Amino acid sequence: MLCRLSVRWLQPRPALQLRGLGPPAAPAPTGGPKPSALPLWAVASVSAVGPSGAGGWYEALATSAPVQGAEDVLLFAHTASGLPWWGSILLTTVALRGAVTLPLAAYQHYILAKVENLQPEIKNIARHLNQEVAVRANQLGWSKRAARLTYLKTMRRLVSELYVRDNCHPFKATVLVWIQLPMWIFMSVALRNFSTGATHSEAGFSVQEQLATGGVLWFPDLTALDSTWILPVSIGVINLLIVEIFALQKIGMSRFQTYITYFVRAVSVLMIPIAATVPSLLLLLEPP
Repeated sequence: MLCRLSVRWLQPRPALQLRGLGPPAAPAPTGGPKPSALPLWAVASVSAVGPSGAGGWYEALATSAPVQGAEDVLLFAHTASGLPWWGSILLTTVALRGAVTLPLAAYQHYILAKVENLQPEIKNIARHLNQEVAVRANQLGWSKRAARLTYLKTMRRLVSELYVRDNCHPFKATVLVWIQLPMWIFMSVALRNFSTGATHSEAGFSVQEQLATGGVLWFPDLTALDSTWILPVSIGVINLLIVEIFALQKIGMSRFQTYITYFVRAVSVLMIPIAATVPSLLLLLEPP
C-alpha cells in the first residue's frame, strides 16, 4: 500500500485553473519513465536534488565522480555483454570481486598468516621480558604500576619491531575493508540512481524503464522491493554460512574473537529486514 501511495503522490498533478487570471495552464506531460515502485522515503532522498545540485550529503554523493564512474561501468557491462540487467549486474559484481576483492582477500590472509606465525615468538619474548622486568623492579624498587608500564612499553616496541622485520603489520590486513566498502557504496548509489530515474538514458529508453522489465523469476521488476523476501533471506543465510565456516576453521578463539563472531552473526541477521526495504537490484550486489 505504501508503494501505491508513493506512486500516487509522485505522479504529476494538473495545474489549477484560476478564473480571470489568464488562460488555463497546459496539462503536465504524461510520458517519461514510469514512477518508481520504491517507498516514498527512498525516492525522496534522490528526487530532492535540484538542478543546481544543492542538497544534503547524499545528493553530493549521488552526483559525485566515483558514482558517475560506477554508472558508466554498469552501462558498459550491460551494453558489451548484451545480457538483461539482472545478468549484467551479476556479471559486473563477479568481475569486480575477481579483479579487486579476491586479490585483496588473498593478501589479507597472507598478512594474517604471518602474524599468526609470529605468535609463538611473541609469547616467548613476553615470558622472558616479564622475568627481566620483575628482576629490575626488585633491584630498583619499582612499584607495580611502574613495572607494568615498563613491561607494556617495551613489549609494544619489540612486537612492532617483529612486524617491521617480517613486513606484516596487522593494519595491512584491513586494506580489503578500506577498498571494498567504498566500492560497494559507489555501486549501490549508482544502482539507486538507476532505479529512481536520476541518471542516463540508453537507446531512447531510460535505464529505469529497462530495469522495470530487466528482472527474472520472482523479481521481474528490479526497481521494486522483493515482496517474497527470498533475496533478503538468502543473503542473510549466505552471510551466516560464511561466518560459521570461518568460525569452524578457528581453534581456540580468544574472547575478543568470540565477541566479533557473535557481532557478525547478529549483523547478518539484522541485514535481512534491512535488505527487504531496498530495490531488488541492490541485492544482486551480494551474489552467492
